[in-house]
Amino acid sequence: MSPGADGRNGGGGPLAGAVVAVAGAGGPAGRATLCRLAGSGATLVGCDADAERLAESVNAARAAGGGAIPVTGDTVDLLDPHAARAWAESIEKDYGRVDGLVHLVGGWRGSRSFATTDLADWTVLHDLLLRTVQHTSLAFDEPLRRSGRGRYVLVSAAGASQPTAGNAAYAAAKAGAEAWTLAMADGFRKAGEAEGLDGPAAAAVILVVKALVNDAMREAKPNAKFAGFTDVDDLADNIAEVWDRPAQELNGTRLWLTAQP
Repeated sequence: MSPGADGRNGGGGPLAGAVVAVAGAGGPAGRATLCRLAGSGATLVGCDADAERLAESVNAARAAGGGAIPVTGDTVDLLDPHAARAWAESIEKDYGRVDGLVHLVGGWRGSRSFATTDLADWTVLHDLLLRTVQHTSLAFDEPLRRSGRGRYVLVSAAGASQPTAGNAAYAAAKAGAEAWTLAMADGFRKAGEAEGLDGPAAAAVILVVKALVNDAMREAKPNAKFAGFTDVDDLADNIAEVWDRPAQELNGTRLWLTAQP
């Protein structure tokens, strides 16, 4: 039995005893998500390319879980599909299942105008925002189907639906990641039909924000309004809530945490 599998942690809610992987766990959104999920009783495995930031997030999440929730971290190169698959396999082997993958790998590059777009930015963002989604989704697809409550959560940006001239590379990469995730959702739907279920056994969902903000950003720019931005703690709450909803209702949806364009 995996830690927390009897539901004793986190008050017996939907996340109690769930095993959730968080990609990009070292950033502010990753830390907030680890802490929120740990507080709900989920066993967590985070990954990040920055070992120091990852360790800080893991320690914060262990504290948020009161020291009773297993939280570990792995440095994984998600640009390597074999490393991504090995990570998914190791989690399922160690804990018996995988109930979620939260994809928070991010990055941004832009230009002053469309004409000054540097295609080198596309190369970087294609890898960070799209290639990592491809690798994690393919690696975790089957474990999430086996879970019975599997969730693949992508955090995207409003710019994917309404790109601006200076954000061509960023918006295109985000749009590609969304399309890829929706294709995964269709795979979940078809798998449920093939198994004779009333709906998919797992769900792939997209949370859409304008941009994210955290306390450090506010301290650095105390006069900034950050209008329409989503606080990382609010994002973490919304991520946790995807386990509250049935897979059939959630699968293939784009949930807007900011005003739609």
